[in-house]
Amino acid sequence: MGKLYIVPTPIGNLEDMTFRAISVLESADYILAEDTRTSGKLLKHFKITTPMQSHHMHNEHKMVDRLVERIKNGETIALISDAGTPAISDPGFLLTRACVENNINVDCLPGATAFVPALVNSGLPNDKFIFEGFLPVKKGRQTRLKLLAEDTRTLIFYESPHKLIKTLGHFCEYFGEDRPVSVSRELTKLYEETIRGTAKQVLEHYTNKPPKGEIVIVVGGKAK
Repeated sequence: MGKLYIVPTPIGNLEDMTFRAISVLESADYILAEDTRTSGKLLKHFKITTPMQSHHMHNEHKMVDRLVERIKNGETIALISDAGTPAISDPGFLLTRACVENNINVDCLPGATAFVPALVNSGLPNDKFIFEGFLPVKKGRQTRLKLLAEDTRTLIFYESPHKLIKTLGHFCEYFGEDRPVSVSRELTKLYEETIRGTAKQVLEHYTNKPPKGEIVIVVGGKAK
C-alpha cells in the first residue's frame, strides 16, 4: 500500500520551504495541487519535476474514491495547496478522512500556516484560541458572531481584502468598539504589516487605507 503526504508550502517567502517538503515532493509518484499554475511556479523554483494533478474544492468530491484506490495499489501521493498547510481553509480534508477510514497511512509534514504567526505577533493571549477560518457570508453569520461575542478565548479569522471593512464593522457591532484587534496582511511577503488597536481604530485605519493581499484577523476574547 502507498501513502498520502500532506505537504505545507510557503505562504509567501519561498525560503520558508523545508528540506523535507522538497524531498517528499521529489520522491512522490505524483502531486495533487489546488492550482497547477500556482504550484508549477513553486516546483520550477525548486527544480521538482514530479507530475501534478489538479485537486481543488470543485473536483475533490469526485476524485476521492479513485485516489484512495491508487494509494491502495501502491502509489505515494503528495497533497499541496496554493499556500500554507492543506485542509486548513483549503482542500484536503475529504481525502485525508477517506484515507484514515481505509487504514491508509497519512503523514502531515510541519510547515507554514498563516494564522500561527498572526496569532503570535498580535500580542493577544495565545494559550487558548479558536480558529474560525472564514465567517459565513450570509446565512448563519449573525448567529455565529453573537455566539463568538461571548467567548473568552482569542479568536482567529481569515478574510479577503474586499470584505475586511464589513467584517471589522461587524466586530464593532457584535464584540464592541473597544475589543482588541490585530490584522496581519501579506505575511512573509515584501509588504507584510500588522495593524493593532481597538476594533474601531483598526476599522478607521483600513477605511482610510483600503487593504490588499491575504489577511488574518486576531481578536481578543471577551474580558472575564
